[in-house]
Amino acid sequence: MHGNLNILFVSAECVPFAKSGGLGDVTGALPQFLKKKGHNIIIVMPMYSVIDRRLHNIETAVREMHVETGGEVVSCAVLTTSLPGGVQVYFIDYAPFFERPGLYNDSTHTDYEDNPERFIFLSRAALELCRVFGFAPDIVHANDWHTAVLPAYLKRVCLRDPLFASTASVLTVHNLAYQGRYDRRFYDYSGLPQEDFVSHGFECYGAVNFLKGGIIHADMVNTVSRGYADETRTVEGGYGLDHFLREKADRYVGILNGVDYSLWDPAIDTLIPANYSINDLKGKSVCKRVLQEQSGLNGGESAPLIGVVSRLVVQKGFHLLAECIDGIIRDTDARFVILGAGDKNLETFYSDLQTRHPGRVSTTIGYSNELAHMIEAGCDLFLMPSLYEPCGLNQIYSLKYGTLPVVRATGGLNDTVENYNQVTGEGTGFKFHEPDGAAIYNTVLWAVDTYRNRSDHFAGLIHNAMSQHFSWEDSAAEYDEMYHKARLGRVGSGT
Repeated sequence: MHGNLNILFVSAECVPFAKSGGLGDVTGALPQFLKKKGHNIIIVMPMYSVIDRRLHNIETAVREMHVETGGEVVSCAVLTTSLPGGVQVYFIDYAPFFERPGLYNDSTHTDYEDNPERFIFLSRAALELCRVFGFAPDIVHANDWHTAVLPAYLKRVCLRDPLFASTASVLTVHNLAYQGRYDRRFYDYSGLPQEDFVSHGFECYGAVNFLKGGIIHADMVNTVSRGYADETRTVEGGYGLDHFLREKADRYVGILNGVDYSLWDPAIDTLIPANYSINDLKGKSVCKRVLQEQSGLNGGESAPLIGVVSRLVVQKGFHLLAECIDGIIRDTDARFVILGAGDKNLETFYSDLQTRHPGRVSTTIGYSNELAHMIEAGCDLFLMPSLYEPCGLNQIYSLKYGTLPVVRATGGLNDTVENYNQVTGEGTGFKFHEPDGAAIYNTVLWAVDTYRNRSDHFAGLIHNAMSQHFSWEDSAAEYDEMYHKARLGRVGSGT
């Protein structure tokens, strides 16, 4: 710990207010653990129309704030509430940008055309909010492409503002595939100088790439696991930005996301029918029985139960599972409980799977927090066949719940799951390397065979898995180190 810091944390999402993925989970959790370490941290995010003001006790903080953006001055309001840990959250309330049915896209999954303007405005408003409150940040922590203009603003626009005279910037990349590549007119809207619209800046084949510019300008960059940091430095995993990440050298690090064990621990989970722990697993069989009954599955307690909770998209590998899941059902007595939504073709496939295999497959399209907890508690195995996975949280939940992960050895999945050693019985799950249906099929059959024929090893794997600990306390300590390094290495007006 290197002294208490003022931290401005800017994000497009934050649990429990608005979430589409892991970004929302991190924003809702990490700042609370940083506050416990003594830092003074505020979160700034949009006031989306989907956020329930009454439910979250959201009040007006500033009735009118003037934000210079896109060559004009725009008036917005600032609303506020606090997270349970006491972290203050400020919402930028500007109806023309944020009063819409979705966070990033409409009901047809079409992205809003003005997304760059919306999040440039959020970034400018976050800095203006600091001026209004006299909050002098030691660190501005930007997240993903949405707020990746912030490091450049600090170096190019806020140069002569004494409030930001000693501010360092950190950019967290939650998923490198989403870079914010748009027509160059959106760069003009940002108000950043034209000399930064170059190949070693925001320019990318004539378009603007917001994430690229953020990576180049930030004092420190991190992503959400060490494995993913290594992968993104390669041509294969770098999505065209590997050169710039390698160039950052030791100013690009991987910090594994933590888990909030106050929400994800079978010993205290209020959403499951029976609690259990590493020392008393009786409740897990109760959870399995209830899940089977609720899901309309047959086979009894002896049949291995495999869970899925995921976005049903190509990144998560569910097109590959579609190639082999009928074969798994044919060649084993496994049952599947699937919860997810995403690609319409994949939604249709997994819905039809339930119809083709009644009593063997239960598919729920959508998301239910209650069912997600039930699947983690009630299943024997948990399947994550991702093509790439920056961190992944469900495999960490699964470890805690004694539900052995079956994962592709990539990114955070590879970092957090130790492959089963059939000779020694060591390990915490089952891993495969090749991104294809055959590898998934073979590994699931290996896991089912272990469940069936090496029950002593399977019980040992459960004990090993439940002994693992991936806490936000550990992650917050690493962020603390990164903030210190960002301040030491702050490069002022140069990049």
